Amino acid sequence: MAQIQASIEIDAPIDKVWSIVSDLDSEPKFWKGTKEVRNISKEGNTITREVTIAFKDSKCMQTVTLYPKEKIQIQFTKGVIEGTKALTLAQTGSKTRLDVIWDMKLTGMMGMFTGMIKKHIQSGSEQALESIKQEAQR
Repeated sequence: MAQIQASIEIDAPIDKVWSIVSDLDSEPKFWKGTKEVRNISKEGNTITREVTIAFKDSKCMQTVTLYPKEKIQIQFTKGVIEGTKALTLAQTGSKTRLDVIWDMKLTGMMGMFTGMIKKHIQSGSEQALESIKQEAQR
């Protein structure tokens, strides 16, 4: 499994940052590796969805669990990616720290490309956090 981590400090209250990151339909606006999101079902704070990712327009199934103003846990349940992605928020004074941690690998024959894809996911995550920061600080 490849571990990818990125963090950013945002000069905005946690409520504002949460409203941006928890709007799951707008994920492709910030996460360039996510091309399309299709929600399938919602039960409480858990959403099952199909995501089209930029890597060969592959479709992945995900279970997303929202822990309001604290964390978003994404489990890849089917598709070319196996593993998790977690976004965590922490308030420090008037600022919010936003972290993303991936623990993932590519499945099947694509597994040999995990190292190469790791670099793309790392830079994509850093870009996404920066975009979220810009949006929150408006």
